[in-house]
Amino acid sequence: MTTPSLVLELRQVCKHFPGVKALQDVDFRLFAGEVHALLGENGAGKSTLVKVMTGALVKSSGEIYFNGQNCSFSNPAAAQQAGISTVYQEVNLLPNLSVAQNLFLGHEPSRFGLIQHKKMQQQAQQLLQRFSLNIDVSAALAQYSVAVQQLIAIARGVAMSAKVLVLDEPTASLDSGEVQMLFEVMRQLRQQGVAIVFITHFLDQVYQISDRITVLRNGSKVGEYLAADLPRSQLIEAMLGKELQQLTQQPATTSAAADVKSLLALNNIAVTGSINGISLTVAPGQAVGLAGLLGSGRTEVCRAVYGVDVLSQGEIQFAGKPLRLRQPADAIKAGIALCPEERKTEGIIGPLSIRENIMLALQARRGWWRYLAPKKQQQLAALYIDKLQIATPDAEKPIEQLSGGNQQKVILARWLAIDPQLLILDEPTRGIDIGAHAEILLLIKSLCQQGMSLLVTSSELEELVAFAGKVVVLRDRQKVAELSGDSMTAQHIMQAIAEG
Repeated sequence: MTTPSLVLELRQVCKHFPGVKALQDVDFRLFAGEVHALLGENGAGKSTLVKVMTGALVKSSGEIYFNGQNCSFSNPAAAQQAGISTVYQEVNLLPNLSVAQNLFLGHEPSRFGLIQHKKMQQQAQQLLQRFSLNIDVSAALAQYSVAVQQLIAIARGVAMSAKVLVLDEPTASLDSGEVQMLFEVMRQLRQQGVAIVFITHFLDQVYQISDRITVLRNGSKVGEYLAADLPRSQLIEAMLGKELQQLTQQPATTSAAADVKSLLALNNIAVTGSINGISLTVAPGQAVGLAGLLGSGRTEVCRAVYGVDVLSQGEIQFAGKPLRLRQPADAIKAGIALCPEERKTEGIIGPLSIRENIMLALQARRGWWRYLAPKKQQQLAALYIDKLQIATPDAEKPIEQLSGGNQQKVILARWLAIDPQLLILDEPTRGIDIGAHAEILLLIKSLCQQGMSLLVTSSELEELVAFAGKVVVLRDRQKVAELSGDSMTAQHIMQAIAEG
């Protein structure tokens, strides 16, 4: 058996920002024909390492070797031309263009300076057949689901790269069938000698597809391992520096007794074309989980309680009184806050600073004519940066420069600053690493102990069991079960979802 060739190697790479050592003497090796998982908590340095190796950032020191040659890509286009392509978690394509145009944007087949549209569509169709995608490549990308758009983004990366493909959280928006479809493509590419860097927070997927694992923590390399030789417990310990169980295995909140008057009561609510006949209660100081498959109605319930969608049936009661919501501003006024699932598009304002993002809800509630003094803003931002352990050198850093987990903490800080009675969290740990998972679970428990009520959706059943006082199970946008006490286990939740 021949030893695979070393395609990409980083030696003692450092990257420093003002006040922050994002990477410190990091080594990384990538061989031809392997899937190499790059793991670590949010803020561990994964994204910075990828940006350095693909030319999006210039290293502060160290060396990069590509195919044995010392090199340093000046920009991502230079890296792509050499054979390194990156596909990021958030789909970064042009929805107004066709599928074919997105696949070949910047390297369209042409003749005499004119784009050969028919040839481009034929090549696009052939490329997508490798992904078992039989779609109209002449249609606008916007016509297709986020999952299909993600697969198209990956297909574009495959088309542009013959040597190295970097996949940053590629499965976050895919269902189980689509994940297996992607993995089959990755196996084919591996057999063809393509080297793949795989960044994910799904550890099951790491062990399913990866040959080698590199773990980063706090900007430094913890170790490089063969996936087959690394037990899951040791991987978690390498990522966290401590056992996950010590962070999360505490009794779930049980402060809400059955005879306590509900803070929130949904009485047979419905939204036309969305949810139908949902009833549930949330008591003071209680976390209630919403479980179900994608499309079951979890997000739709959150939207209705927050006033994004108007009820067509039923009633919402809050603090013992009927609550009529025409818009989210009505919910905020009542003391209800929502952290949305899509934090990039619905949660943050990227160019604004961390301080400004934290202050948004508080300033909106005060009214723009009652401007919050800069000194007070700085004090509050510093308070929540410290309280939630947001990794940043200062509060003036643009939020778009933070990792996903730290962005999520900023959104949480925004709502905690207005001290809501009910906090709605829609997939609060989606797309973040296992360490941030543990921190957010602990925060949920702490908020409940302080008397705040929470309504939380999650596709991670063990996560719901860890913090919820009870779990409401949805299927086909209807309530099919409510579990609490000894019956609230991941197995029982899954059984309720399956049997409906």
